[in-house]
Amino acid sequence: MLPGDEKVVERCLQGDDAAWEMVVNQYAKRIYNLSYRYTCRRDDAEDLTQEIFIRVYQNLKSFRTESGSFQSWIMRVGRNLIIDHFRRTRRFQQVAGTEEMETMNLKDETLPSPHRSVEQSEASRFLSDGLQALPPELKEAIILRDLEGMAYMEIAELLAIPEGTVKSRINRARLELARLLSKRRLQLGMQA
Repeated sequence: MLPGDEKVVERCLQGDDAAWEMVVNQYAKRIYNLSYRYTCRRDDAEDLTQEIFIRVYQNLKSFRTESGSFQSWIMRVGRNLIIDHFRRTRRFQQVAGTEEMETMNLKDETLPSPHRSVEQSEASRFLSDGLQALPPELKEAIILRDLEGMAYMEIAELLAIPEGTVKSRINRARLELARLLSKRRLQLGMQA
């Protein structure tokens, strides 16, 4: 637990609006990014982020320092709601369109040419489609590690699985993603 998190939670439970605002400011970007990476839609990610913070607020009294860090607890609440959302919408995902992954760092530091912008958009969409094709447990592991930048130990705590299992899933996810992208590249007649 980060220094002061326990006190902030205590203040939130006592109705301190400033403390709650600190929690939201500290974790909003991470929760939004996690939501977006699962849904690939800005509107769904925004709705999920709001829903997650409502659930966090309603369940603050159930947080226990002995069960792990506050950040892991918030991420676990978020993950559970995202999984519920995924299960509810899974059958519609093949029909619904997806937005390009805005959080992928595919942009040049300088203003890209129109041709380069199209290439970046296609590459982002290509990668997003590959991530969506992964089995849920592999997708989750690679998103948390490679896109969210979480440490293996944090992921293990969040998913309540051994660290070795986390490493195994990440390795399998990377291999499967590479296989899927290579296969798709060949199907599209793209050069490597």
